[in-house]
Amino acid sequence: MHLPARRPANRLATVAVLGAAALSLVAAGCGDDDEDTTASTTTSSTTQAGATGATGAAGGGGTVDVSETDFALDPSDVSTKAGTVTFNVTNDGDTTHNLEVEGDGVEEELPADLAPGDSGKLSVDLEPGTYTMYCPVDGHRDQGMEGTVEVK
Repeated sequence: MHLPARRPANRLATVAVLGAAALSLVAAGCGDDDEDTTASTTTSSTTQAGATGATGAAGGGGTVDVSETDFALDPSDVSTKAGTVTFNVTNDGDTTHNLEVEGDGVEEELPADLAPGDSGKLSVDLEPGTYTMYCPVDGHRDQGMEGTVEVK
């Protein structure tokens, strides 16, 4: 007995993924910085319990988990290997936040601000050196939402 292919379910999944991608692009256009970035943002309704520092991959770069609260970055100082560094950012605060990394000719930020409870990923190619990470939203940097990224 031959069973029919389950294409309608696959089409539904494809439509859902494309719809989410389209919404992300629309949300990315709402940023408040005039710089063009190539970073991507993913939002979810889950939050992380805490943040960890950077862990380097064998090929360079690494992953940095950052928790943003009102008004601090946790951790505020991280160390990672040179290469593509992915910042997993979670807004654990009660106000809107974002994350920007700059220094040594680099200036990249999440393309869309993060509402409370949302998270996003910012991937940045970093050479050895010291960079600043901070929240560029409404003077949050001046209120303490700033840290250092040491790249080795």
